[in-house]
Amino acid sequence: MITEDIKRKELFLLDLDGTLYIENHLIKGSTEFIELLKKQNKKFILLTNNSSKSSNKHLEKINNLGIDAKKENIFTSAQATSIYLKNIKEKAKIYVVGTESLKDELRNQGFIICENAKEDIDFLIIGFDIELNYKKIEDACYLLDKGVEYIATNPDLVCPIENGRFIPDCGSICNMLKTATNREPKFIGKPRREMIDIISKMENIPLDKIAIVGDRLYTDIACGINAGITSICVLSGESSKEDIEKSIYKPTYVVDSINDIYEILK
Repeated sequence: MITEDIKRKELFLLDLDGTLYIENHLIKGSTEFIELLKKQNKKFILLTNNSSKSSNKHLEKINNLGIDAKKENIFTSAQATSIYLKNIKEKAKIYVVGTESLKDELRNQGFIICENAKEDIDFLIIGFDIELNYKKIEDACYLLDKGVEYIATNPDLVCPIENGRFIPDCGSICNMLKTATNREPKFIGKPRREMIDIISKMENIPLDKIAIVGDRLYTDIACGINAGITSICVLSGESSKEDIEKSIYKPTYVVDSINDIYEILK
């Protein structure tokens, strides 16, 4: 039964875009849900694939929207990408098709950001780039033709914006590059289970006490399935009931929005 199962959870992994807010507007129940978790001594991590902003920028945005969170409540695909890269080569030279915020995040982790694709580049990193221009696309194709290792922060195809509209996300940029070069990246972030395993160990909370809440079937829900934890799909963002019926990724539970989970726990 959904009510009893949800009440037993000790840690909620919450997607941002389409789950807690859309663009610059909170979804009903978001603030109340976070405050209720604190009151009930439950933990939460804001787990986002959105690599267009650094963790500090994400924190600044959600605080400005009225959600009381701290740096330790944020875990992004950019942070996961940094962990992955460090395990291969610290202080690597990388070319980034991404925002200045993503570059800052990677630079702060000790990586050398190169603006000239003709340098001796170790990795090509693709993110959700809302500052994309044709030079970056051309440089990426040059590096891919050279055989440079190719990593993408996340596989999301679109990002929801207001009025039920969507814009291209990291996965769509990678699809364009695949068409041009016939090369696919290694994707980091959701749906890989590593992000959840890292958090479970960090928070010392077993997987059966964790739930992931999100609006994307092929990232949020697939991540929960891959990690073997409870997954809750909200219909406030990308996915519809029809999408769920057609998808191979079946969430444990489906609710209209985060407000429904708040009402269950209240």
